[in-house]
Order: sequence, then structure tokens, then C-alpha cells
Amino acid sequence: MLSPAKIAETYADIGTGKARTPLPKLLALAVLAGAFIAFAGASTVAASATVADPSTAKVVTALLFPAGLVMVVLAGSELFTGDCLMVISAAAGRITPAELLRTWLIVYLGNLLGSIAVAALVVYGHTPDLFGGIMAQSLVNTAAAKVSLSFTDGLLRGILCNVLVCAAVWIAAGGSTATEKIFGLYPPVFLFVLAGYEHCVANMFYVPAGIFTAAEYGIAAEGLGWGSFFVKNLLPVTLGNIIGGAGIVGLGYYFIYLHGRIDKAGK
Repeated sequence: MLSPAKIAETYADIGTGKARTPLPKLLALAVLAGAFIAFAGASTVAASATVADPSTAKVVTALLFPAGLVMVVLAGSELFTGDCLMVISAAAGRITPAELLRTWLIVYLGNLLGSIAVAALVVYGHTPDLFGGIMAQSLVNTAAAKVSLSFTDGLLRGILCNVLVCAAVWIAAGGSTATEKIFGLYPPVFLFVLAGYEHCVANMFYVPAGIFTAAEYGIAAEGLGWGSFFVKNLLPVTLGNIIGGAGIVGLGYYFIYLHGRIDKAGK
């Protein structure tokens, strides 16, 4: 395993490579990441739908969801929440703010496309038929709960979530084997899911899947729609994820390990 200081130096280079990836490849990698997270989301709903005790259902969900980030990291793809750590490259002068924002925008849109595509395939392939339609109701309930959060709750839960997600990505970057990376990714992601924090890319699956399910299965869900998804959930959660991932973890570790030690040439 690399030391935290070495991970910081390594990530300054990693972020530079991400920013210089050609747009079509970057978009394709982002679509894959959105799909991987969506597959994890679908599995969590399927596994927990018939678990009556809420605490046990949470544990089941938390045990399964880390598989999404494992696929993102080990299979090779670009996830917006993890890419919040690219702020390290910008702070070190390796990339410009414009390059950072361009990469974030492309990855975010790609994640959205991949997540919604999987949500549509899951629903219109009638996976929610599982357990006599209990999974369908669970998808709608999950989506409705997410859009009912207040702006402040979504923002703060987004901050907490991406502190843990970026900690997971940070630890995994220090691993040299698949086993080390998986063990590095798993605990922080388990914790954020168990505690009920909010991940914008996961919500790109959960809420659209709930919207599609409500329409396909005729399930009533007050307040659930595309407008409430983008304004009441995705906006505050995304802002929170940026603050937690880029502001707290990214800039925090830059200040601790790189500030005053690394120049713009990376020498």
C-alpha cells in the first residue's frame, strides 16, 4: 500500500490524465460508471424488498451496494463523485479550472445517461415484478422518499456521503492489487449506505427507476416526478457531494500533503 502522502502525489497525476482524456472516450467511461452504480442500486432494491425490518434491510443494502464502486474502479470507468478528487490536480496547477469543470460536466452527464438507461431497462424489462410486485412498490417508495428530503437535508447528506466515497477512492488508489483495492473501497461505502447518506449518481438510478415504475405499474406517488428529481434531490445532493469530495477530502489532503511541496511541473 502507498502512504497517504504518496497517494496525494499519485492522484495529482491521475487527475491530469482524466482531464486530458478525449471527450468521446471520457463520455463512454462515464456512461459505464453510471450503469455500474445503477446495477448495484437495482440489486439492493431486489435484495431488500422483502426484508420487513428496516434496520436489517439497511444492512442488506449496505452489504451489496459497494459492488458498484468496485466495478467502477476495477473495470475502468469515470464516476463524478470520485472525480471530485481531481481538485487536487487543479490545486497543484497540473490542470486548469476550465479543464476540471469540463471533465466534471462530461462525466456527470455520462453518469446520468448510464444510470437512466439501466433504470429504464430494469423497469421495462419488468424486473420489478419480483416478489409479486413488492419490488415495484419498493422502487417507488425509495424514489418518493428521496424527493421528499428538504434542500438542507439533501445537501448535508450529500456532503457526508462523498467524504466517505472519496475516502474509499483515496484508499483504493493506494492499493497495488485488486484485493487491496476492494478492501479499501468496501468499508467507507458500506458506512455511507448504512447511514442513509445521499449519492447523486446512485440517485440517478433510484429516482428515475421509481418514476418509470410508478408509470408502468400504475403506482401513485405524490410529488414524484422529473422536476422534483432535478430540483429537490439532484441539485442539493450534487452540491453536497462536491463540497464533501472536492472541498473537504480533495482540498484537505492537498493542503496536508502537497501544499508547499509540489510545483506546477510536478517536481
